[in-house]
Amino acid sequence: MNSLLDDSVADGEPDATQLILTDIQSGLFPPGAWLKQIDLEARYGRGRNEIRRALDRLAQKRVVEHVPNRGYHVYKADGKQADDIAEIRIILETGIVSKVVAMATAEDLRNLRALAERFENLTLHGTVLELYEANLSFHRAFVQLSGNDEMDGTIAELRQRTSSAPVAQWKTRARIEQSALEHHEMVDLLEARNVNRLKSLIERHIRQR
Repeated sequence: MNSLLDDSVADGEPDATQLILTDIQSGLFPPGAWLKQIDLEARYGRGRNEIRRALDRLAQKRVVEHVPNRGYHVYKADGKQADDIAEIRIILETGIVSKVVAMATAEDLRNLRALAERFENLTLHGTVLELYEANLSFHRAFVQLSGNDEMDGTIAELRQRTSSAPVAQWKTRARIEQSALEHHEMVDLLEARNVNRLKSLIERHIRQR
């Protein structure tokens, strides 16, 4: 799973932050849902202080939002904000294409192809969460080819700000299938060293057009 935070404690058990994040990413707590601390304490068997710290950490990452005197709810971006963040992602992700094209090796291409195939296979039998994680794995591998570690973290955080739950990642089944095709096309264009077409495809992919 794409972990936002240090998600383990000394005994190897996941901490409350990761437990809440997992339930958000699975769609159990959808965007806009209020998170009652007493319910979270009972669900995870953790103390009040640990739950509060976990919610504060998730709020810092914009996975949840804290409303003074009301509590915490799962973050939900409005339409304009989602569009604005998409614009930022397009600038960043198309901006590294030339470096990715210059640095990608034959082994890198094989790895990306395998990740694209995994996502495609999961469109048939995988869960929404498995698809979400496979999609993140593909895109993280692509971004990491730029050699810019900070870019990887920045883009990961932007993804969390637009949608905390994978159920909102794709609007229709057809869009999931189209995303799978676009992953393969991205690898094809990378292999062909076609910078301009790869940039155009990445923009369409992010906008889901």
